[in-house]
Amino acid sequence: MSPWLVPAVLLAVVGAAVAGWLRRGRPAPRAWVANSAFLAALPGFRRRLRRLRTGLGAAAGALAVVAVATAVLAARPVDRDVRAEALATRDIVLCLDVSGSMIELDSQIVRTFGELVDSFAGERIALNVWNNTTRTVFPLTDDYPLVRAELDEAAETLNFDLDAWFYDAEAVARLEEFLTGTVSLDSEASSLVGDGLATCALSFDEADADRSRSIILATDNLVLGAPIYTLPAAHALAAERDITVHALYASLADADSAAARAELARVVTGGGGLFLEADDPAAVAGLIEEINAQQAVDLDANPEVVLTDRPDRWFGWLVAGLGALLVLLWRVRG
Repeated sequence: MSPWLVPAVLLAVVGAAVAGWLRRGRPAPRAWVANSAFLAALPGFRRRLRRLRTGLGAAAGALAVVAVATAVLAARPVDRDVRAEALATRDIVLCLDVSGSMIELDSQIVRTFGELVDSFAGERIALNVWNNTTRTVFPLTDDYPLVRAELDEAAETLNFDLDAWFYDAEAVARLEEFLTGTVSLDSEASSLVGDGLATCALSFDEADADRSRSIILATDNLVLGAPIYTLPAAHALAAERDITVHALYASLADADSAAARAELARVVTGGGGLFLEADDPAAVAGLIEEINAQQAVDLDANPEVVLTDRPDRWFGWLVAGLGALLVLLWRVRG
């Protein structure tokens, strides 16, 4: 786009109008008619004079619309889109701990992640939720309308206060349905982090394709029971599959929180992943930005600026303004 053309065209229109006014010449000779002063007081005369002035004012407004639309079209309006095609080869799995201590935090994490989907262009996203077993909410896909719908529904369902005195029956039913498949009835275990991470690592397909793979693991790392995979073992499984694990840690007032946080940070950062606190919802946006920046370097994803002409936004105004101007001038002259 050439934005300097907008004021240039407008100045040219104003200049032409001023030049025409200055060079209008002498006024036409007047012919005085005796005893005609009463005409100015006639209702019909005043009505036609008012209509003339209104028409001229509306015509001036239509001319202004035509001038602005012409100026903008001359400046060539465009959409500017910065793309890095290599980033479209990424697969990202959101791996959520939906044990009781995480549900309320998960709602904000999922909601923010859903907002960030708008910045994706070709990446595939998946959502797995787990407690002592894992359920795939949706597999890796670039069907963004589906992704947004599923994430919005998940965020609404997980926005549940477990400490409330009274529960809404419909909300409880939605939560129970969402959590189905994440709890084994014959087990007293909960929040089996290693098993959840291992299942998320196994959810990637196209193993032979040259793609960047990441897991965003949201958990408090408080384990109840005996998992099949420990956290280090599950992380090693992910590393064997060329998957980078990033962590969002949710802190609670628990005696084991400090040790759980230290272990999660050590394992994740030791494997080249990012570790962030989930107390602040902005951490999710920061994490995605860090992933974008890191993988842009890893994939040598030089951004490309794509310009798309968009005259359609102003062409309608030009046609409407020009049409209105012609109609008004015809009515005024008549």
